Amino acid sequence: MSITVEIIIERLGGPEPAARLLGVGTEALRKWRQARAIPPRHYAAVIAATGLALDQLPGSTPVASAPMTDQTIPPTGATAVLVLADGSVFWGRGFGAHTQSDAAIGEVCFNTGMTGYQETLTDPSFAGQIITFTFPHIGNVGTNLADLEAAGIAASGLVVKQDITEPSNWRSTQTLDAWLRAQNVPGIAGVDTRALTLRIRDEGAPTGVISFPSDGRFDVAALIAQAKGWPGLEGMDLAKRVSCTQSYRWDETTWAWGVGTGVQSHPARRVVAVDYGAKRNILRCLAAAGCEVVVVPATSTAEDILAHAPDGVFLSNGPGDPAATAIYAVPAIHGVMAAGKPIFGICLGHQLLGIALGGRTFKLDRGHRGANQPVQELATGKVEITSQNHGFAVDAASLPPGVVVTHVSLFDGSNEGLACAEKRCFSVQYHPEASPGPSDSHHLFTRFVAAMGV
Repeated sequence: MSITVEIIIERLGGPEPAARLLGVGTEALRKWRQARAIPPRHYAAVIAATGLALDQLPGSTPVASAPMTDQTIPPTGATAVLVLADGSVFWGRGFGAHTQSDAAIGEVCFNTGMTGYQETLTDPSFAGQIITFTFPHIGNVGTNLADLEAAGIAASGLVVKQDITEPSNWRSTQTLDAWLRAQNVPGIAGVDTRALTLRIRDEGAPTGVISFPSDGRFDVAALIAQAKGWPGLEGMDLAKRVSCTQSYRWDETTWAWGVGTGVQSHPARRVVAVDYGAKRNILRCLAAAGCEVVVVPATSTAEDILAHAPDGVFLSNGPGDPAATAIYAVPAIHGVMAAGKPIFGICLGHQLLGIALGGRTFKLDRGHRGANQPVQELATGKVEITSQNHGFAVDAASLPPGVVVTHVSLFDGSNEGLACAEKRCFSVQYHPEASPGPSDSHHLFTRFVAAMGV
């Protein structure tokens, strides 16, 4: 009788005892059962707990990890390739922009959202990343100017299962393929996105390279070397790359059916939004909540921020390692705290606030990216369905006394919110403006405005 995941769990006394012995959660065991395999990084723990030999464990090598020598020749019809730093090769059909001498490189992540691919691609928080969409129908509604979260695409490239089709939506003004070409961003279709997603889930987010050459020539060995040579997001400050270069005012409010976006003509409060990679809809939500919004560059000092006489300061989302951005961001945040101004942070802004309050951040194995992330507010027990996009998190155990953890992820228990009454600040890791609930988290903007009235 072959040794299956079920047999191993049974030998260890069932799901809960097995989870404790192996140092994983019962949800991980459920995924092992589903995949009928154990991730290689857990082999040592399983062998120690069961006494089994390595060759007795259920195989867990994903399809993507077949020997490189079997994959270096393009199969018939392949015009593009995704290569990972570990030598995994995914052939497919290119779309969007052709790559030149330098292929598109970045951390390969997956996004589980079923809608909003244009919002995702233009979210500045995706700078330095290649996005694998788990939903197959990417491109089916085309693109339009209203759904941009920034002036251009932030992601390095995208990976999809099905070929891009002609759009079927009354709002579409351009196909996804044409839009990507205009933005000089490549994509690859025909990839087994399920196998790639499982590989990321089990082994973490790898560095990858998309090559879509116009001449159809591929040097797989060189692409692997390029992927291996990329330093990764840890230690990388990307906020400067995506931030505005000078301050400006924002008065556009949120979109409404039959009306479109509005204009905030009678603001009650003035907010300075520090742009580490701010999404436009966050600025719309601030304006819709009654704020005059002044957006300033990521490198703005406390003096720069306070010169606008704000009633409150907003710390935006953004890409990269918060510890790297903190070098110049934290002194500015300290200056705002010293002035007694209320502070509200989202995503990278949340992480920077955590560091400014004395905490630390760390890189998650695979990150949270998608529109179905459950988060619990500890004070009320309320669960919000949230949209998220982050690869780093605040270490809740590192937060000093006086800083309260307000929200936690129901997926992995990681920190999703904090507050410090003494410093008049609070923040959340998720994106309340992205409307996955669709309005579960909009109350946070109202809370910020109320804090400015105290």
